[in-house]
Amino acid sequence: MAKTEVLVAVVAMAALAQLAAAVVHPVGGNGAWDTTGNYNAWSASQKFSQGDSILFTYPPSHDVLEVSKADYDACSPANAVASYTGGSSTIKLAAPGKRYFICGLPGHCAAGMKLEVTVDAATKPRHKKAVAPATAPSMPPAASSPNGEMPAVSSPTGAPAPAASGASTISMNGAKAAAAVATGMALAFFAM
Repeated sequence: MAKTEVLVAVVAMAALAQLAAAVVHPVGGNGAWDTTGNYNAWSASQKFSQGDSILFTYPPSHDVLEVSKADYDACSPANAVASYTGGSSTIKLAAPGKRYFICGLPGHCAAGMKLEVTVDAATKPRHKKAVAPATAPSMPPAASSPNGEMPAVSSPTGAPAPAASGASTISMNGAKAAAAVATGMALAFFAM
């Protein structure tokens, strides 16, 4: 029963790590999709990664069209790859490469309602094979000193002294930390 609970916790942590890794980018910084934004300057200041999403927020009278590079340059809605309506659209950036978006209303693209997004490939985590630590040498049975106190034990010559706090410090972002916790829990589970 305990192994099942640990497995459920590991799966939940792994799912949270994936969610933490993806970012939702509100278009323009505030999500507003209108003729007042400088969307390509905003886009250039962002880092879009495979798996992220972009969020368009706009009046229901507007739309968001995904178009080819040629239609983006010409502000032509004629051959849209995808069309989004309704006032709020979240678009997943599932593949690396360039994506192009315009507003299909006459004159709006020419007035600045156009966005080019460059999506970087997802980075693969670098996994290293786990190496089991060497077993500690066996210690002879403890003996007490003639005065009843425990004898002092010294470290073997050449052994590194432990850190003063007894712990090491690791610095990583939230997604990596969650993944590390999930991996550690999985290793602990399988070691049971």
